[in-house]
Amino acid sequence: MELAQAGKPGRSSSADGHSTDAATGPVPVPAAPRAAGGALWALGAGWVASRTLLLLMVTGVIRLMGDVSTDVWVIYHGWYGVLQTGTFPLDDVTWQYPPGAALVIMLPGLLPWSYLVSFWVVCGVVDALTMGLLLRAGLRRGRSFTGAWVWVAGVPLLGPMIYNRYDILVTALCVAGLLALLRRPAIGGMLLGLGGIIKIWPLLALVGTPSGRRTRRSWTAAAATAGSLGFLLAAGMNGAFEFLMFQKDRGIEVESLGAMPLHFARMAGAWDGQVKMNYGSTEMLGPWVGVISKVMVAGTLAGFAWLLFWRLTTKRRTAATTYDAALAALLVFTVTSRVISPQYLVWLVGVAAVCLTVRGTSQRPVAVLILIATPLTTLEFPVLFGQVTGSHPWGVIVLGLRNLLLLAAAVLSCVRLWRSTRGPVAAPTVVLVPVAEPAAVTAAYPVRPGIAYEQDLLDGIDRPTAGAER
Repeated sequence: MELAQAGKPGRSSSADGHSTDAATGPVPVPAAPRAAGGALWALGAGWVASRTLLLLMVTGVIRLMGDVSTDVWVIYHGWYGVLQTGTFPLDDVTWQYPPGAALVIMLPGLLPWSYLVSFWVVCGVVDALTMGLLLRAGLRRGRSFTGAWVWVAGVPLLGPMIYNRYDILVTALCVAGLLALLRRPAIGGMLLGLGGIIKIWPLLALVGTPSGRRTRRSWTAAAATAGSLGFLLAAGMNGAFEFLMFQKDRGIEVESLGAMPLHFARMAGAWDGQVKMNYGSTEMLGPWVGVISKVMVAGTLAGFAWLLFWRLTTKRRTAATTYDAALAALLVFTVTSRVISPQYLVWLVGVAAVCLTVRGTSQRPVAVLILIATPLTTLEFPVLFGQVTGSHPWGVIVLGLRNLLLLAAAVLSCVRLWRSTRGPVAAPTVVLVPVAEPAAVTAAYPVRPGIAYEQDLLDGIDRPTAGAER
């Protein structure tokens, strides 16, 4: 007996674009190079056009309300001067980052231009490299250029702020680590560990790694990278982990989900707290803040407990599962955080872009919600930030819409992740075609069949339709 596609005896077709002929075995279906070439040209043109507009905003030729470069040429440059002396900024409570952040802050100082211009150059190069990684991922079998389009559109929608914060560098590390995680788990774990020692959150991308050797290799590499680099920085410089002491005294940042009840209460005259700069961000301090902080922390713990339960009870996987779980974990972390700074949206854009490089992802509607939230983020900061800090109606409305979109994205992401890993795997439609004469069985693998078949199963997890083929 032999498998064949309905209506075409002697040949079967699988969802990964390959067919099997009765006489010759696997026959690759040729790709459409012209279509791929056209998509690459369109993506390249889109990236160049959008980044040209972005650079015009960054350099002030096109000016939005407010100067968002202050963090670079005042705060980052000031930290750079302190770090050069061999110590972390111990006397500056705005230093709220793990010790690996020092590497990013020092990087622009290696370039020949001013610190501000060098920082922009670094961000632009990293942006281009991330685009290249997404394009390369889109060229592979079973993958899509949709993720690259998300990156093309999502980054400039965040406005000039995105090249004036170092979060795009951390996002690039997370994108590279995720894309490497399935085929080269040790390299993927190393990149995510490096991102983790810079800003913690990239470690969340490890939550969905496939059980077995991929998890062992990636988690070990991440822990070794983050641990060794943290140890070296702590041994070579003073105050590497002092930032942990500042976290307990933080309030509720004005743009976070937890700030919304305080905004509404303030508009109604029922809250008499203060809004001021505190530990590097504009925070709400006063009545109810302590209670809301505890609720947010409880929400984070509950979300991570659900993710652990999901991981332990997962029934099936596709090539997209690791990426989808990373986005769900990051959304849970974001919406339950006491701080949602505008640059956090580039984290979500980057991970959503990785998800959409796989055609079988469950996170397409989630990515749409994130993209809608990005221009609202630019509108609330810097355009309406004065109204946000003053709890004025328009500022609160825009902020509320943005936060509702993020909350909806988090819930939808978790629901779709759960459903995508439950239930039986759909099998392709086939018919059985009798073989007229028995033919000699030819070995399908150049090595012992058992070993080759096991390896095929391991490699198949990186193909969205691997489960269906089997």
